[in-house]
Amino acid sequence: MKLSFVLATAISSFFVSSTTGFGFSGQAQALTFSGISSPTWGNPTPASTDTNPIYTGVGSNTFTWGKATSSPGLPNQLTSNGTSFSADINSVFKIADLTYFNGKIVPDTGIEFVPLNLNVSFSPPVGTSQVFDFNLRLVNTPNDSKDPEKSADLVFLDTNLSNRSFTFGSNKYTLELTGFNLDGRQISIKALEEATTTTAIYAKIKTIPEPASVLGLSLLGIYLISRKNPWKKNIKSR
Repeated sequence: MKLSFVLATAISSFFVSSTTGFGFSGQAQALTFSGISSPTWGNPTPASTDTNPIYTGVGSNTFTWGKATSSPGLPNQLTSNGTSFSADINSVFKIADLTYFNGKIVPDTGIEFVPLNLNVSFSPPVGTSQVFDFNLRLVNTPNDSKDPEKSADLVFLDTNLSNRSFTFGSNKYTLELTGFNLDGRQISIKALEEATTTTAIYAKIKTIPEPASVLGLSLLGIYLISRKNPWKKNIKSR
């Protein structure tokens, strides 16, 4: 039996059996997700220089870190509030609000990373709740009394996501944080010393491709290669 015939049969069987699956995929692309988010902060990770990390607010929506350098000074603070949303597949939408206060703190009392745990409750027809874990990196710069911009501290969105997938029906999806603005180009915010910055956190829901579609493309590539060489041999024999 010729290899080309075997591959052609396999490819034909694949596309016939996948017709229904592709139909479901098309329905998934037209699906609108709606619901409400509820953020809380997880256990932070200090940097190697943070020998005496001080923080509060794990499990709540307001997180503070660092020991204020003076009294009645305030430490750094992040507050995240949830929001309702409604978005189509691959559309950017607001998933939460974020407020950042930059306090003056003792250098070795800070932290470097803090998890943002987003509890998302999807409305019907999805009708499920899931916690998505993300990470924020906190950059505390040395204070410079002559240049307020150099004293500004920053918050970065860490793109290494630990729990972002979910399933609805026969399809799998990912919830990805895209940044602090709609076009996804801003992945950090900053605040001057003892000042506050308010922003939004944006996200996108994407469909995870079915493994069968990848297999089909591989089979098609192998089949075309197997057809190419015999065709050349036939030309040379003429």
